[in-house]
Amino acid sequence: MGDPRGFIKVKRKNAGNRPVDERIQDFSEVEQTLNTEDRILQASRCMDCGIPFCHWACPINSRIPEWQDALFRKNLDEAIEILQLTNDFPEFTGRVCPAPCEKSCVLAIHEEAVTIRENEVAIAERSFEAGLIKPRVPKKRTGKKVAVIGSGPAGLTVASRLNRLGHKVTLFEKDEKAGGLLRFGIPDFKLNKTVIDRRLKIMKEEGLTIKTKVNVGTDISNEELLKNYDAICLAVGAMQPRDIKVPGRDSEGIYFAMDYLTQQNKIIAGKNFSGKKRISAKNKHVIVIGGGDTGSDCVGTAIRQGAKSVKQIEILPKPPESRTENNPWPFWPETLRTSSSQEEGCERIWSTNTKKFICKNGTVNQIETVEVQWTQNDEGAWSMEEVPGSIEIHKADLVLLALGFTQPVHEGLLDGLGIEYDERGNILTNSELATNKAKVFAAGDAASGASLVVRAIASGQQAAEAIHFYLSKE
Repeated sequence: MGDPRGFIKVKRKNAGNRPVDERIQDFSEVEQTLNTEDRILQASRCMDCGIPFCHWACPINSRIPEWQDALFRKNLDEAIEILQLTNDFPEFTGRVCPAPCEKSCVLAIHEEAVTIRENEVAIAERSFEAGLIKPRVPKKRTGKKVAVIGSGPAGLTVASRLNRLGHKVTLFEKDEKAGGLLRFGIPDFKLNKTVIDRRLKIMKEEGLTIKTKVNVGTDISNEELLKNYDAICLAVGAMQPRDIKVPGRDSEGIYFAMDYLTQQNKIIAGKNFSGKKRISAKNKHVIVIGGGDTGSDCVGTAIRQGAKSVKQIEILPKPPESRTENNPWPFWPETLRTSSSQEEGCERIWSTNTKKFICKNGTVNQIETVEVQWTQNDEGAWSMEEVPGSIEIHKADLVLLALGFTQPVHEGLLDGLGIEYDERGNILTNSELATNKAKVFAAGDAASGASLVVRAIASGQQAAEAIHFYLSKE
């Protein structure tokens, strides 16, 4: 605990974001940073609450009060050591995590939670600057070879941990650079890709082999994979996008959100797209269907590309401004959230369903929507009904489908290995994250369904432990 009365003496102070009119001109990170003294004061607000519900809410069980106290005492070495005990990549989570820890902070009862996420990334960044985060090369090798397929947060975690335990790990990525969702799915204005490159450099210096532009199952056969490695971890993500089946869906100008976001990230990295391959919102009326984080990322990207207007449509009703009686602290608050992208100039439309896409010369130029009403029966099941006379027509030169993801892609690698799936189409695993196939494990969204980066890291940690135990028995 920092200062026993810190939470009384010091008010919560966010680092805040760059001004809207400035940040929409580029793709640089939106969030600002507090100076060191202010950050130490914020750490002092971590109170002696008795039961750290922040720790309970964190998927990786971060020892939050302990590293807050170290930060307050200006002991950066101790702070980063404690932080890294449970978090492999605090520089990632400190930027993109929605911070369930803060929602469960005791001070969140009065909406004055400790700035846990910002404190976390501040510790990580200052530790990098001070040279405290450096390669940890294993002293000896076990002789066991492991293949990790997919380099998102789960794959990176598995690969990093198993490599440090002395196994010879090869990380495979089908794209031109490693990082998976972190690199290609999250915009640079939330996570600058130099942050990923910095971490990958350390992992390579630790002895990790990273092979990019390799489509496992095609470039390397499944037989080769099973023959050459003692254990395999599938961390391929849940990349099958949820589609919408309404008239006009096959019109030009309608894209999945991830195709749109991935292309923009690659353009920032220096790749060129021209002609019909280029997906641009410049001077267009943009409709984003889906009200989640991916939809929000599309909103921010479209605004930066120079969209004429941006609307975000959500089929669910508008959440309440504050917690309801059946959604008490310390559980995740089902309340209205407004992202930095939505603050930049986006009309949000709630309780609205898409009826059809209206096209002109084969290209979408309008969409037809209807207002819906949600009711709950005595058993708790929800049903949706259209509101009569609520049809609306919206201008739409570009439509982005941000409806989430249903499952990992089955065709190719997974089907070729003979992997079994659960009822939702995810890779079926046991409590040790082992699949039905001998020596093949799965981690992250591929096994659990699309979720948070921090949950993927937690899954990667569990998979690494299980694989290490399996290899040790072997």
